[in-house]
Amino acid sequence: MLFLLFGDSITQQSCDQEAGFAFSPALQNAFIRRLDVINRGFSGYNTSQALVSLPAFMPKPEQARLRFMAIFFGANDACLPGTTGQDVPLDDFKQNLRDIVRHKTVTAQEPRLIIITTPPINEYKLEEHYLATGFSDRSRTADNTKKYADACRDIGKELSITVLDIWSIMMAKAGWKEGEPLVGSKQVERSKILDDLLVDGLHFLPAAYKVLYESMMELISRTWPDQDPTSLPFVFPTWTEARI
Repeated sequence: MLFLLFGDSITQQSCDQEAGFAFSPALQNAFIRRLDVINRGFSGYNTSQALVSLPAFMPKPEQARLRFMAIFFGANDACLPGTTGQDVPLDDFKQNLRDIVRHKTVTAQEPRLIIITTPPINEYKLEEHYLATGFSDRSRTADNTKKYADACRDIGKELSITVLDIWSIMMAKAGWKEGEPLVGSKQVERSKILDDLLVDGLHFLPAAYKVLYESMMELISRTWPDQDPTSLPFVFPTWTEARI
């Protein structure tokens, strides 16, 4: 049985333990001997590219079975038009999410689906990254990114799919309240909390991956209590029960 993580660079980099805590290994450890955690993160991909790539790696049910599938996109789709070329219009983004979760290779597996919302950004760090490297990151705004996080929630509600709202969780940690100017925007004072969560204004630091991990485990325990690792048996018996 598999727990499949499907996303962009934030998912791809979630295996990297060089800086500290990492989401994928932590999830793998939580489900050790119960589920195999598979990272299918594709750096730079938007949902249009994700949809095309999906059939190439999704196993057939007779090869392997998915217990969970997390879908984590939008950071690249939310790029501003005329910048990186990764942008996907909001309506197309929503349709791509529909098409991913309804794809025949996914429905054949009947996994427990989790849509992770597009996470927030930090415009201050994005600008610093751009000035230091000359690469890309004047391409995103907090306001536009919020629209893609909102779209993830909309699709979850529309299709009755569980949503892990990492955007709202991280924004709440940064002290943002509904109706206020967005934390992370240069219209408001710089947030030390977002500085501590996002390495370059977009990608996750270990602290953010820990928030993602803890939020994922809490969501699973609340939504599917029988799938909490403490409730799942080992695939193979313990050494005291294993036959020699």
